[in-house]
Amino acid sequence: MKGKPELDALNNLLLGFSVAISPANLFWCFAGVFLGTIVGILPGLGPPATIAMLLPLTFKLDHTTAIIMLAGIYYGAKYGGSTTSILLNVPGESASVVTCLDGYQMARQGRAGAALGIAAISSFIAGTVGVLGLMLVAPPLARFALKFAPPEYFALMALGLAMVVFLAGKSMLKALLALLVGLWFATVGTDLFSAQSRFTFGRFELLDGIDFIVASIGIFAVGEVLANLETRAGTELFKISGRLKSLLPTLEEIKACRFAFVNGSLVGFIIGVLPGAGSTISSFISYGLEKAVSKHPEKFGTGVIEGVAAPEGANNSDTCGSLVPLLTLGIPGSNTTAILLAALILWGFRPGPLLIQDNPTLFWGLVASMYIGNVMLLILNLPLVPLFAQILRVPYYVLYPAILGVSIVGAYSVSSSLFDVWMLGFFGLLGYVMRKLDFPAAPLVLGLVLGDGM
Repeated sequence: MKGKPELDALNNLLLGFSVAISPANLFWCFAGVFLGTIVGILPGLGPPATIAMLLPLTFKLDHTTAIIMLAGIYYGAKYGGSTTSILLNVPGESASVVTCLDGYQMARQGRAGAALGIAAISSFIAGTVGVLGLMLVAPPLARFALKFAPPEYFALMALGLAMVVFLAGKSMLKALLALLVGLWFATVGTDLFSAQSRFTFGRFELLDGIDFIVASIGIFAVGEVLANLETRAGTELFKISGRLKSLLPTLEEIKACRFAFVNGSLVGFIIGVLPGAGSTISSFISYGLEKAVSKHPEKFGTGVIEGVAAPEGANNSDTCGSLVPLLTLGIPGSNTTAILLAALILWGFRPGPLLIQDNPTLFWGLVASMYIGNVMLLILNLPLVPLFAQILRVPYYVLYPAILGVSIVGAYSVSSSLFDVWMLGFFGLLGYVMRKLDFPAAPLVLGLVLGDGM
């Protein structure tokens, strides 16, 4: 006779923790989340490239230990991506773009610490919810995701495009024009059906299209630097309080974000389950939903703390969701999960409906380690908030060249091509012109992200 489902789940979770708390697994879990945090801070590198580089090193490890470390890099990068988005307006990875909208504005107002703190707290809560979802509802959700066909994915992306109404700022017309430009940029490259090149102007580098990371770094970071170079307001970029208390979110701010925590956790996990949907879509939708239900929607984009909590939560919860189709159906939903799928196959596992039943140590050890890893990330990131915030005390004549340097390195590291650096300059000038003409940048990025998939 089979036991009660609740007891089975509890026994399985206890098995997972017995695996995850072994000294070797704890060490490599910490190594994974630490490396992931660094990867998230450095723009352009990204979890797929890092996991691919480190994959050969894991062949000598126990397979459960190896997957725990690689998964730690994956969700650790989601934490790190918020740091440069908030402090420097440089998105560490694609899903961190939405964090720039309010996080950077909070930094400009001297509230960088609160933004970093709420990002860490929201990521921890959403990561915990995501782990619970992976543990309890993975198989039925995976079967539901299989029912999504091209029409449903198109409708989901159309919903994402509809979020432009919440990113419009002062002018809906300018937002729609920016969205159309983003959709046009998404058509650059090789047509999927006819194999004809479009808008490549004879450059073979554009045959694969415009890289999203290069475009977003240029529009947000380089454009911001160019716009700020026109001002001569003192030698310090932002005012930062020296008191620890003012560098962390207050209880009132945490309470104000309670719906944002729920919103980001649920939206991120559900969209993450859908193969190919991506954390960028979930971040935009979560941000739009948060603004739609807010009592002060007009303040979004000016430094609202809920505008940081919602997308950061969706960003982290999406990671757990994306592991659902990978582990239960053997379907990768992103570049990172495709590499994890290849790793599992190389190690002799067969991801699919029988993986959990045939390899309970692997699955439940991974689930338990993700919860432990989220705790590690919270402990690792919150004490560093005051240290990160002090970056903004650096004089502007030092900080601006540093931002440009990080941006150039990030753009070059995408595909080790100088052409991407020139594209960075083009999008930086475009971002500067958009600021001068008061065009919102987020709708253009939204169109670029969703246009290709549509």
